[in-house]
Amino acid sequence: MGLSLSAEKTLITHIEEGLDFLGWRIQRHHKRGTNRHYVYTYPSRNAVHTVTGKVKDQCRQTGPNLPLDVLLFNINRMLRGWCTYFRPGVSSKAFNYVGHYAWGRVIRWLRRKHRKMNWKELRRRYCGGRWWPSGETVALFNAGAVHTTRYRYRGAAIPAPWPLAGR
Repeated sequence: MGLSLSAEKTLITHIEEGLDFLGWRIQRHHKRGTNRHYVYTYPSRNAVHTVTGKVKDQCRQTGPNLPLDVLLFNINRMLRGWCTYFRPGVSSKAFNYVGHYAWGRVIRWLRRKHRKMNWKELRRRYCGGRWWPSGETVALFNAGAVHTTRYRYRGAAIPAPWPLAGR
């Protein structure tokens, strides 16, 4: 067919070393407490770095003269899409990290918006006296609260590719 392999895209490696594919890290690990090995898929470091960079850029691009709802709407849209893509894997640690990172960036943005306001006043005004920032209509999406959907059993819900003959 005239196809050729690209040297920089082609990787032959052992499953113990793992590989990155479409943002996923695929690697075999030893399961704790047993003598078994399983293949795990989780977000690659590059994927986590990319989404945290996007959150950072969004906080930098959104000026402090705009309301908090504008920033939260844009960040929530990015985080929801990223979490939906990586939900089927072993992603809870990555979700917690990204959620904590986004929280820290939003808090820094609020500190930049109100330089003379102390932490207690910021929490009272933008977090409702608690810890999670929210605007008038939008709250920050908590990526750490997203549940993964690994190992879904579909059983007979998968249709057979051949017709039922003789029945």
